[in-house]
Amino acid sequence: MINVGMIIGERYEILEKIGTGGMSDVYKAKCHKLNRFVAVKVLKSEFSENKSFVSKFWTEAQAAAGLMHPNIVNVYDVGEEYDIYYIVMELVEGITLKDYIEKKARLSIKEAISIAIQVSMGIEAAHNNHIIHRDIKPQNIIISKEGKVKVTDFGIARAATSDTITSNAMGSVHYTSPEQARGGYSDAKSDIYSLGITLFEMLTGRVPFDGETTVSIAIKHIQEEFPSPRNYIPEIPLSVEQIIFKCTQKNPDRRYGKMEELIGDLKRSLLTPDEDFVKMIPLGGDGETKAISDEDMKKIKRHTGNIEVELPPYHMVERVKEEEDEEYEEYSDEDYYEDEEYDSDYYGEEDDDYYEDDEYYEDDEYYEDDEYYEEEDEDYYDDGYEKEGMDPKMDKLMTALAIVAVLIVGSIALFLAGKAVGFFKDGAKAITEKGEGQVSMISVMGIDFEEAKAKLNELELGVQETYENSNDIEKGKVISQDKEEGILLEKHTTIGLVVSLGKGGIEIPSVVGKTEAEGKVALEEEGFIVEKEYSDSDTVEEKLIISQRPGAGANLEKGGIVTIVISTGKSTQEIEMPELRGQTEANAKLTLSASRVLLGKIEEAYSDEYPLGTVAAQSYTPGTKVAEGTSVDLVISLGSQNVTYKCSYSVIAPAGYTGGTAQIAVIRDDTGEILHTASTEIFPYPLNLTGIAGEDPGVLALNATVTITYMTDTSVPGVDEAGNPTVITTTEQRAENQPILLTKE
Repeated sequence: MINVGMIIGERYEILEKIGTGGMSDVYKAKCHKLNRFVAVKVLKSEFSENKSFVSKFWTEAQAAAGLMHPNIVNVYDVGEEYDIYYIVMELVEGITLKDYIEKKARLSIKEAISIAIQVSMGIEAAHNNHIIHRDIKPQNIIISKEGKVKVTDFGIARAATSDTITSNAMGSVHYTSPEQARGGYSDAKSDIYSLGITLFEMLTGRVPFDGETTVSIAIKHIQEEFPSPRNYIPEIPLSVEQIIFKCTQKNPDRRYGKMEELIGDLKRSLLTPDEDFVKMIPLGGDGETKAISDEDMKKIKRHTGNIEVELPPYHMVERVKEEEDEEYEEYSDEDYYEDEEYDSDYYGEEDDDYYEDDEYYEDDEYYEDDEYYEEEDEDYYDDGYEKEGMDPKMDKLMTALAIVAVLIVGSIALFLAGKAVGFFKDGAKAITEKGEGQVSMISVMGIDFEEAKAKLNELELGVQETYENSNDIEKGKVISQDKEEGILLEKHTTIGLVVSLGKGGIEIPSVVGKTEAEGKVALEEEGFIVEKEYSDSDTVEEKLIISQRPGAGANLEKGGIVTIVISTGKSTQEIEMPELRGQTEANAKLTLSASRVLLGKIEEAYSDEYPLGTVAAQSYTPGTKVAEGTSVDLVISLGSQNVTYKCSYSVIAPAGYTGGTAQIAVIRDDTGEILHTASTEIFPYPLNLTGIAGEDPGVLALNATVTITYMTDTSVPGVDEAGNPTVITTTEQRAENQPILLTKE
């Protein structure tokens, strides 16, 4: 169990719990090794007890750790301690897109498109690294305080679905694709469908399909026609509507082929929103001719049995999209898609764990034994594939014998060559000593970083790269690695690689004419820090970059500052200053961002009118017309400084008081200041004081004293002049103090 204050991984100190979800709890932590704050996501017990899931989760989290992109919440580390499985992620302080939509009811068209572009860029980076998200929704998209849009939870959804652990939460089924709803496989186009739903919600403030149960919503994704967002918001441009329609086609083949195409249409919609440029793919489509390999045929036969397949010469067939309902149902069968081998076709590599429970892979001899060839349907070779002058059975036998002969000759040659160089003497020992779950480290120095990363990922090793300038190593190639070649490593170990920046830093790309978001992403991807300035322009469209410093083509060290000047449009363009007073500092920043006003200096001051932590003053009066991009300074309230105190007290008669006028004074103990005076002959005397000034807002009460000054007669026995006993009476002044407490009003 995770507790605040404990340290895990010998470096992450748990500070506080900041969130919880269906699979995990999230904590804010401090990494003492790198002196930075991080988010630690801890798997809940029902998931951490499932070892199969944990294995796949680690594999996917390690793959996600290789993603480094400004629009992705980066994964730094994964680990296990005290039977607690956790991942360490970038800590992003901000608001989820779901909360942002609920706060604003719906987003403007430009804002929604801008967010969609940034989300698409993050997803594109993941797809390029063969990682599918599988759970794109506003809850998994974060808008930071700086306005950066980031996608989180990459790799986690894939680990869950690969182990049949799926979320039944309403929040996910609203964004699921038809193929996911059927229980089938999902690929990059499933992410595109979910992003289309998210864009629909940003623009309309609602989801396209809703219902009382998850099942009813899933059925709507499969069967019902997708509603037009213009039914709810008529001013949505035609191009944006068409983009949503193309993203959310029932048939994945009719959606965007890849994120790059979607990003291109989104950018174009900002420039020509009412133009009908989105190319919809017609129903049916033109079949694409593709060759069926022997491996493809084996897959088909495993899932359909030894069916008769008539093959034209060279195994060329026409791939025709499934148009009839019966064919569609056949291919959407859950068993057909559950075999993770079909995911591996997209990912470019196969995970051995996916095949451990597959009966086809339990017996290696199934494919190696000659009986495999004897079990095949004889008609397979009889229909249109007979070799001229040869019996099909003899052809089959000759093929099998030829393969066996090649394997035997190759094995003998390999053995002799290995023995000659001493491989089998030492190498065999190394192999037998390698533990299960270990891999032998390879050398990737001097090769391209992406190639090195792919090779290490094939060994189930993660990668964490850093960059250095080098006069000897070409830009983009690996300078060094922190693990030596040949040593044994546990799978999922992270390998540190130093990558060359080339000579004299990095060449700065040109971002002039791009949008602010595009330019910022392009520069940050190269490792530069971006600073922004704003200026009006009669020639450059609003929100496009006018100029940059240093200019394009110049060389700059990684981490160097590039300043971009963003157009605020024509100089006559003005906006109305929003009301910020009374808002919290965080809400005021969001309001400024939405209003296209910049945040200037922030100061603090005492205020009797506005509560602690809220905006007490702003440098521009609300409602004033100012130029877009104007900076507004804020004053945050420290609370009231001038406090007042009161008391309600009944002054009782002092000891020995026999009558006459008594004087009363109220004195503050710490200063001696007289706060109140009065004269009275009647006791008890009511003392009601208000408005007594104080200076420290933190003090709740003050001590004071009531002093009563009065005359009293004292009688003592005595003797008169004649010597007779008598009573002698004298009058004297006395004072008595009574403590009181002044409380804050």
